Amino acid sequence: MLGAMVPASLPIAHATENVSQDARPLGTNRQLLRRISSLRNAWTLVFLYLQTIVIMWGAITYPLFGIPIAFVLMGRAHAQFASLMHESAHRVLFANKRINDTVGRWLLGFVVFTSTDAYRRVHMAHHRQEFGPDEPDIALYANYPVTLASFQRKLVRDATGQTGIRLLRQQLRGVTSPDARVRHTLWKMIGVQALLFGICLALGHWWIYPVLWVLPFLTMWRVINRLRSIAEHGGLRADSDRRITTHSVRQNWLARFYLVPYNIGFHLAHHVDAGLPFRSLPRFHRQLLSAGYVAEPYEYTSYRQLWVALRAA
Repeated sequence: MLGAMVPASLPIAHATENVSQDARPLGTNRQLLRRISSLRNAWTLVFLYLQTIVIMWGAITYPLFGIPIAFVLMGRAHAQFASLMHESAHRVLFANKRINDTVGRWLLGFVVFTSTDAYRRVHMAHHRQEFGPDEPDIALYANYPVTLASFQRKLVRDATGQTGIRLLRQQLRGVTSPDARVRHTLWKMIGVQALLFGICLALGHWWIYPVLWVLPFLTMWRVINRLRSIAEHGGLRADSDRRITTHSVRQNWLARFYLVPYNIGFHLAHHVDAGLPFRSLPRFHRQLLSAGYVAEPYEYTSYRQLWVALRAA
């Protein structure tokens, strides 16, 4: 079932000096929005690594309360790595394509059990065919709203690692794939994971890798990924108007800190123009508001409001 949560009516948009009536950024504004801040993004990446190291150091130094806090924060770290990997997949993380792709593969994708190149192929299909016959993520978005019991079962499977283990097993079967590219890519990912474990082992804290890297990936990250994904497209359907394919949710500091880092929560703006780097999305969203493309009651006031609607069957 698709389209059960399509808005009954949509705001009537108007053209402005910045956007067209169908919400496309215009002229100089489009050029400015598409400008990639490579140096700032490099610092963002460095800071992400430093932040992750500090979280792990806190768990080692103050294990009684540090480990539980670190476990929760490492779910956020996985969301951050995945968000920057998403930027790389769109080739808007660094202006230099070679640097963008190398960083995306080795410092982002493989680190979080993902082939950035494979993700790019699948994700571009998502943008080309939102809810179409080749939509790769349809299973995540279809059949909403669901019952509260169904919603809870999904989250329990995610939180207890059932979803993560199932998907990781499927991924690891690639080591016997007849496709040499799949095998080689998977072994590169395994090599990066072995390096991470080796670093923890060499530092005398081998347990950090399974407890504060793999386990949060299999649990916390899966919950975050589902809650974010259904808030992006749950219950909608295919249409040329992106407001019928993509939800818009008002952003707040807590959601931006934990659930949707690096402006990934401005998802409607991202789908209207997928070539915009993450730093431009808040500005573009404000332009969509000014043009009347986004307005109440189309925009949800919070993620909680949308999740309640998604489990209201």
